Parts: sequence; structure tokens; C-alpha cells
Amino acid sequence: MKGRFAPSPTGRMHLGNVFSALLSWLSIKSQGGEWLLRIEDIDPQRSKQHYADQIMRDLEWLGLTWDEGPYYQSERSDIYEEHLSILRNKGLLYPSYKTRAERLAVSAPQSSLPSSPLMEWEQPLKGGGAAATSLRVSDTIITYTDRHYGKQTIDMKNDIGDFIVRRRDGAWAYQLAVVVDDALMGITEVVRGRDLLQSAGQQIYLGELFGFPRMEYAHLPLLCNEAGQRLSKRDKSMDLGQLQQRFSAEEIIGTLAFFAHLIDKNEPCRPQDLLPLFDWNKVPLADIKVEIEKS
Repeated sequence: MKGRFAPSPTGRMHLGNVFSALLSWLSIKSQGGEWLLRIEDIDPQRSKQHYADQIMRDLEWLGLTWDEGPYYQSERSDIYEEHLSILRNKGLLYPSYKTRAERLAVSAPQSSLPSSPLMEWEQPLKGGGAAATSLRVSDTIITYTDRHYGKQTIDMKNDIGDFIVRRRDGAWAYQLAVVVDDALMGITEVVRGRDLLQSAGQQIYLGELFGFPRMEYAHLPLLCNEAGQRLSKRDKSMDLGQLQQRFSAEEIIGTLAFFAHLIDKNEPCRPQDLLPLFDWNKVPLADIKVEIEKS
């Protein structure tokens, strides 16, 4: 068994990122497996090495140590190129000019972002220029059983549509890089926020084109701000830089364990203390609102 945590080094981790990391670590470690760290730095415009270094310092401070890695996606371009050629040889790729979809392609698609721009054909830009590379999607229904949210069904043609696998500037799309890396790194379980439930369908679809085995998925409720919006790096009061000034690592872990219903009282604890308590059946399905303390 092998799980992974795969953050993008585009800013400081926030409490939602730590929640995902903690439950991923607990899920795989409670099964006697290994936890891998992969830095998803495929967006050259936003990824910074000092953010990657900070992520690793924060994980160590929290007691979430990894067994393998860190791996950097920016160093794996030759591997992605090889797998892109497999799709090209199958006749599944075509040039496209989906400008907005192209910008989103290097990031994990969130539920707040509509999928329709990925399905729209756009005309070539005036004056020509390089095109992005899109994958032609067939009329396929993908079904999988999430370990937490149960059976999921995705209509690839109507719900997802064609999607970009490489930007015109050469940057690799999130879906292609993630599918290839998870398979080649031997990942058997992916744990992440429920906003990526549908994205698992894309990844299963793409993985089957490559002949990769399916892995298990377990999605989490989202941590939300006072407005009910998913926590993001814009919620500065919830990033670890701010939280470390007010709370110890054990207090943060204890609060997240309380959110996950692994403990009955919000009290400090270490990740290893939670291993005998971890159970997916305890974790709530509904999103969790995090009240920001007023100073």
C-alpha cells in the first residue's frame, strides 16, 4: 500500500491542505503502508522552490514525515513526453486554442470552476501561433466507488468533454502528469478533497488509455471559511504562517482530528496518536466551516 501527498508550491499551505495531508497520512499508515511526497510544480509561472521548501518544513513540524520523495514534476518532462506520444500514436490528440481551459489545465480542477470551457472549440488566435494539445474523449461512462462517498458515475463525453493535456507554452497539464506519476510511483490510494470527485473519472479514463491499473480513491469534506467557501491560499489567517504564531503543532493536529470526528474533544495530539483511532466511517460527509478567531 502506498499513498501520497502532492502539493503545488504556489504559496504557504493552509489548514485545508493540512487536513488533506493528515487524513492521507493516517489512512495509509493505519494500513501499514508508505506515504510519498511529490511536489507538483508543473506551472512554471506560479511554482517557486522556496514554497516547496516551506511545505516540507511545515510537514516535518506537524509530524507528517514521508517515506519516499520528494519528487518534482518539473524534473519528469521526458516521462510525460513519452506518454503523450502513446496518446498521439492512438490518434487521440488534436491542436486546440482553448485559452481559459489552457490556463486552468496545470491546476487541479475544483468544483467551483465550470467544466464547460474545456468542451468548447475555439478558433485559432489571430496571427497564428502555437496550439495547446487536447485529448479527444469518447462516449464513455466511468464508474468507481469512493471509499468515503460511495459510488460515483461520470459521463465523460457530456460531463467532462475533451481536455487539455499540454499547454501551448509546453507546460504539462495536471491530469496527464498526475495519472502518469501515480501509476509509475506505485500509488495505490489517493486521498484528497471532495471537490476532485469528478476529476477521478478523468484520471481513471486517462489511466485506462495507458493500461494502468486502477487505484483506490477516498475524498474528504472540505474545510470552509466563514462565508462557506472552500479554504484557499487567499484565506491568509488560515495559512500555517499565521497559525504557527498562535498554535502548537499538536494543537493544530488535535483540531483537525476533532473536525474529522476521530476524537471527541478538541485537545492537542500527535499524528501517531491518532493511528489506532482512524476510521473512514467516523469522518463526516458534510463540509466543515472553520470559524476564524477574531484577534
